[in-house]
Amino acid sequence: MFRPSSALACVALACLSAPAVAKDDTPASGHEATDKAKDAAKTDIDLPPLPADRSIKQQAVIAGRRIDYKATVGTIPVRDDKGKTIGEVVFTAYTVAGRTPAARPVTFAFNGGPGAASVYLNLGAIGPKRVEFGRQGDAPSDRPILRDNPVSWLDFTDLVFIDPIGTGFSRSLVDKERTKKSFYTAKTDIEYLSRVVYDWLARNGRLTSAKYLVGESYGGYRVPRLAFQLQTKLGVGISGITMVSPYLDPPAIGEDDALSPLPWMINLPSMAAGQFERQGKPLDMATLGPVEQYARTDFVTDLLAGPQDKAATDRLSAKVAEYTGLDPALVRRLNGRVDVDTYLREIRRSTGEVGSRYDSNVTAFDPFPASATKQYRDPLLDTLIAPTTSAMVDFITNQVGWKVDAHYEALSDVVNADWDRDQSDTPVSDLRKAIAIDPRMAVTIVHGWDDLSCPYFASRLIAAQLPGYGRADRVNLRMYPGGHMFYARPDSGAALRLDMLAAYRAS
Repeated sequence: MFRPSSALACVALACLSAPAVAKDDTPASGHEATDKAKDAAKTDIDLPPLPADRSIKQQAVIAGRRIDYKATVGTIPVRDDKGKTIGEVVFTAYTVAGRTPAARPVTFAFNGGPGAASVYLNLGAIGPKRVEFGRQGDAPSDRPILRDNPVSWLDFTDLVFIDPIGTGFSRSLVDKERTKKSFYTAKTDIEYLSRVVYDWLARNGRLTSAKYLVGESYGGYRVPRLAFQLQTKLGVGISGITMVSPYLDPPAIGEDDALSPLPWMINLPSMAAGQFERQGKPLDMATLGPVEQYARTDFVTDLLAGPQDKAATDRLSAKVAEYTGLDPALVRRLNGRVDVDTYLREIRRSTGEVGSRYDSNVTAFDPFPASATKQYRDPLLDTLIAPTTSAMVDFITNQVGWKVDAHYEALSDVVNADWDRDQSDTPVSDLRKAIAIDPRMAVTIVHGWDDLSCPYFASRLIAAQLPGYGRADRVNLRMYPGGHMFYARPDSGAALRLDMLAAYRAS
């Protein structure tokens, strides 16, 4: 679920110990199996065909009420302009039966990376089952037990989780160079994924349903562009977009020595949030509002004055040290410019622990505390891979019975490394246009206060620059205690559910 970087980003699940489920005795029709065999014969790479779509019946208690639903694992082919199958996208769908299925909303969910499967939103946030992860004290060896998710969204919308090519079990069927051109660019990513959404809707008779998109991290980069592509190219209107810890403006995030103060001012409120939480203070606008105001005003003035202005740099350094909790002498040596890695390592230097970029209060011990530079991966990400992979594979292959001989890629370093990071266009442009086209489309941006991967203050500044579109509530920004995966905290997940339930009802 996360933004592109040298250390892969985006997010979580578990090995399943769920109640017994009823299996669908008709996994796929004969013509579906025949089509799969025909498609396999048209591909460049010789791989065994993936199984036909398969469904099981399950139940979960959500918001105190039992929900009976169907869980389906299946594939949607990706074809080139000549009709040749060049890839297969695997999805997991949860649908609730009713007299008129099209009357229920349907939400398509994407994680980020690039290179992350949708498992984190699925088993960590909004799916009907969840596993404990993303909190202080979690360990890779914890048993990945799935339990009912009381804050799932399934009681008010059907859910379809999409694994882009190269993630989960989704795969390319062409050579490496064509794979990169067809799937691993910002432009082609939107083109084929929007067609996947359209094809699922058409196959399942859901084109007349209310349709929503939710994306986390780089998935938050995807969904505004997907909405605009679906609206203008495929004739599919989108009722609402939810961006979870989104990566909306790549040039603004990431420290360097450029003139722009944006990276420094965007990070400061989240650094302060981590410190306030360690002090036992509440994370809300009463606490963070003064930090935001300082970041917008005196911080920028003193930073742009430059280190040659000693008085300005002294003021800047003292205030940054106060808000971050770092040693004032260290902050002054840095001229008040505290990068994320320094913050995460130095705030707990005395205990030998390091914090996570995704939640600064999720920590692990530094394996090389005497090293001048960091020599460790992110503490939170390293606790996710084992439980999420084991959980999803067990669910798909054992519970659903969708048998496949392949490795499940929860977070793919290969996809992340091969991604073409063309930033000539930003999702904010498509977001503006998508909102302008549809006066009824609801847009919600949600963040954790402690996130230093995709800091909430970037979205605050972006939202402040958007037009009014005739109503003040067209774009809503909400923050919750926690980090990038704030929903891993039970109270924050419950608050998110209530906010989104209200947003869906309103739209």
